[in-house]
Amino acid sequence: VAAIAGVSAAHARRLLAGGWVTVNEQPAAARDKGRAVTDRDAVVVGAGFDVVVPEPEKPLAVVQQADQWVVVDKPAGQHVHPLNPGETGTLLNAAAARFSEWVGPEPVGREGGLRSGVVHRLDGDTSGLVVLARDLAMWDQLREAFAQHRVQKVYRALVVGRPPDTGRADLHLAVTRHRPSRVEVVPADRPGARATGLSWRVLDAGPRAVRVEVSLETGFLHQIRAVFAHLGHPVLGDRVYGAAAADMAPRQMLHAWRLSWQNLEAQSPEPKDFRAVARKQGL
Repeated sequence: VAAIAGVSAAHARRLLAGGWVTVNEQPAAARDKGRAVTDRDAVVVGAGFDVVVPEPEKPLAVVQQADQWVVVDKPAGQHVHPLNPGETGTLLNAAAARFSEWVGPEPVGREGGLRSGVVHRLDGDTSGLVVLARDLAMWDQLREAFAQHRVQKVYRALVVGRPPDTGRADLHLAVTRHRPSRVEVVPADRPGARATGLSWRVLDAGPRAVRVEVSLETGFLHQIRAVFAHLGHPVLGDRVYGAAAADMAPRQMLHAWRLSWQNLEAQSPEPKDFRAVARKQGL
């Protein structure tokens, strides 16, 4: 398979696992990787190169780009990458139509396939900045930078009540439910617990809610949403963590506002729906 497709052995295994290979017109699977074939067998590698379906008609807001990376502004309601072959409508589908790096025989990134080029993610209902790597070397650099907390990530959020004008939260979080995901603040010695940190400052306040600027020092699933809910100030519109705030906005009012690392410096204005909810709350 690697020889036919001109790819690495690791990528050949992913093609097998993804169902992109047939032997004598019968689908092969990952378990067939050690199967012996002869010159009488017809081994065909299908359209696995195009696992990310490009969507040229899908709008893509490019904020900043370089030879090795591109920063895009993701709207709320859009997922970052497909979960299944052939799935469309994601940020990566739109990006693949404009930048060809993510459609080809070699994946950009160690995950590759449907996550080619994806370095980090935002929740579907969170808007804002996402950086995508355009080659494997940059994917490795960015993943390491995120893991070592060298990428500065600043969010804007609308939260219920009136937290202190400035503050920080150093708490342990753990995933307590899968599909749909949920995380909670837990004791440090709980299995799966991970130390997290964030700080915030209140930008302006209304009678029932405030606009906060949140600086993430770590990255963890639902971190901002879970922490502010734990503090008694859930994000407006959050239907998972904020029962009292669920009906105060059409979606969770969380926006990835600024992203910086080395010569990457990008900022995204608050989207229209975010500003509309803020005005309704007197902000």
